[in-house]
Amino acid sequence: MNDATTIFAPDVAVALAAELFPDAVEVAVTYPWEAPDGLWPDEIASLAKPVDKRLREFAAGRRAARQAMSRLGVSEAAIPQGSDRAPVWPRGVVGSLSHTDTICLAAVAHRGQFAALGLDIEEDADLPVDLWPEVLTPIETAWLSVQPDDLRGRLARLIFSAKECAYKLQYPITGKLLGFEAFDITLDVETGQVEATLTDDVAPFAARTQFAGRFAFGAGLVLTAMTMPRSMLSA
Repeated sequence: MNDATTIFAPDVAVALAAELFPDAVEVAVTYPWEAPDGLWPDEIASLAKPVDKRLREFAAGRRAARQAMSRLGVSEAAIPQGSDRAPVWPRGVVGSLSHTDTICLAAVAHRGQFAALGLDIEEDADLPVDLWPEVLTPIETAWLSVQPDDLRGRLARLIFSAKECAYKLQYPITGKLLGFEAFDITLDVETGQVEATLTDDVAPFAARTQFAGRFAFGAGLVLTAMTMPRSMLSA
């Protein structure tokens, strides 16, 4: 067994993620180093000869998603990937998947309660400084500049995670491939609140639309979670 199972204990990871979402969202964890078992025929058919690492990650995500769906009271179903490689969730379900090299998490909910979910997990490590110009907007760079020196790299990683999370949240609705510059991230380090503000119009959302969520550090991970109320689509 991989030694990381001691660090990334399933109950710890699930507890961290569950605290970030409302009670109506179910989460589950699996490990991407395990054998790629349990795939459904439609899922296998949606893959284009993946390398072993990608196959294991894909299978881990589907196992986690089905565990979460079971906790939600939803019957097991195939979750193939679309031509854009995004998960194609069963009717009536919204969800989000995320993984590192050592852990995979899934979050699911009933579509009647949420328009979309966003989830991202990263290793709790400083974001390399050479990536900051690519990832950070001027507003974020200015905010980081007044944070304690020893925390800037870690907070930059959190901003990266929040942007990944916001991207996953909006994509099922907009179908748009957005870059890091599409979001300005605002963090409240004291309360664990995060907001991702669109920097331009992305139909059906107008510029300055805000997606709210929460974040946490724990078990060697950075986790960011967001939910989109259905009311955002009718506003």
